[in-house]
Amino acid sequence: MEDLRDKYEVVIGLEVHAQLKTKSKIFAPDGCEFGKDPNSETSPITLGMPGVLPVLNKEAVNMGILTGLALNCEIPERCKFDRKQYFYPDLPKGYQISQYDEPICVNGYLNVKGKKIGITRAHLEEDAGKLVHAGADGLAGSSYSLVDLNRAGTPLLEIVSEPDMRSSEEARNYMEELRNIVRYIGVCDGNLEEGSMRCDANISIMPKGSKEFGTRAEIKNVNSFSALQRAIEYEIDRQIEIVEEGGKVVQETRLWDDNARETKSMRGKEDAHDYRYFPEPDLMPLKISREWVEEIRAKMPELPQAKRERYMSLGLSEYDASVIVEQMGLALFFDEVLKLGASPKIAVNFIMGEIAAYLKETKLEINETKLTPENLVELISLIEKNTISNNIGKQIIVDMMKDGSKASEIVEKRGLSQISDTGAIKEIAQKVCDTNPAQVTAYKNGKVQLLGFFVGQVMKETKGRANPKAVNEILKEILD
Repeated sequence: MEDLRDKYEVVIGLEVHAQLKTKSKIFAPDGCEFGKDPNSETSPITLGMPGVLPVLNKEAVNMGILTGLALNCEIPERCKFDRKQYFYPDLPKGYQISQYDEPICVNGYLNVKGKKIGITRAHLEEDAGKLVHAGADGLAGSSYSLVDLNRAGTPLLEIVSEPDMRSSEEARNYMEELRNIVRYIGVCDGNLEEGSMRCDANISIMPKGSKEFGTRAEIKNVNSFSALQRAIEYEIDRQIEIVEEGGKVVQETRLWDDNARETKSMRGKEDAHDYRYFPEPDLMPLKISREWVEEIRAKMPELPQAKRERYMSLGLSEYDASVIVEQMGLALFFDEVLKLGASPKIAVNFIMGEIAAYLKETKLEINETKLTPENLVELISLIEKNTISNNIGKQIIVDMMKDGSKASEIVEKRGLSQISDTGAIKEIAQKVCDTNPAQVTAYKNGKVQLLGFFVGQVMKETKGRANPKAVNEILKEILD
């Protein structure tokens, strides 16, 4: 299959649904908190009772505009809502209020690792509820379905990319950067597992050199970055196999089964006319003044790309900067450390080293530990003043994360201050040399790499408290 792939070009576009972090639903007053008892966050409006009218949530509009600005979109002066006919039991009205020909955001783009990926539009709409299929009878594998309407009416922003991606890796990078952005601007928590950010992937293949796209299949039910990549890879191979055998790819919606590692046909893919859109008669078109847009633009926080570039200007590698930005809590913590005047180089060494290892081992976020920016800055200061060695700092940082202890308190309590007295270090270094005559002879005969052995022995004797620079200088003086 790898050889066959060389004959084809892959075309990928993503439709990403971001659940907006409003306190109430987009057209109703009921809440939209995740994890509540089934059907406990509903109202007559959500349930589609006769005579109810939708009222637009202004905060959802604000979040839509903010996201559009972050994605370099144009914000038209007018947008409107439409009814999208949707006959499924998880949306009791029988239609979804969405936006069709006049969305809130248009003509944007996102730069992802040096590639510009176009964004066709981003539009506001309400979410549907959730169907839970249960039982074990029948060919479909379930004998009945339960409906939970808590999610129905939750505000969504659907972000539709241009078909500009050409590999599963590009699609994953785009999705990761998009999640970074919506999290940093505070409009969505980006939790794929809870469904607050969901992705549908449109995939087609065409012979290399062709300008005409092939028939696309849409993959739904993708709830992680790795699953997105796996689903795309599978679908590429499936479509190539069909074409190579003389068949034709069918336009359809398919589900990704991550356990079986395959896509499965769900239904024929609808086109826009199948939904019978028409303007929502209960909502007036929305006029968005330029003053409103600029007021929201003024609240734009630093975006992930700008943050990465700022970190790199401080001397961080591109890798370190990217890893820190990827974890928003860690980046905000790092920013506080920098504001307090700490050395970026020493701080990032701790963050990418001992702190990252502890977070990975305990599966915690930085804000779930007891470590404060002030305490880390104090630790760095002790190292810079040569009060303690860097190795001692590495030894005590875990305790600081566990119980919130101040570095100075730990150092004083355990007697960990650095030994900088050259006389005391010289005495210990001489003792180490005297007890290792064979290594001394080897060093003098040209095995200069043994200096590291002697340094290690002196540090062992002093329990890591000796000043490393002084140890190196004194040992060279004795050995040379």
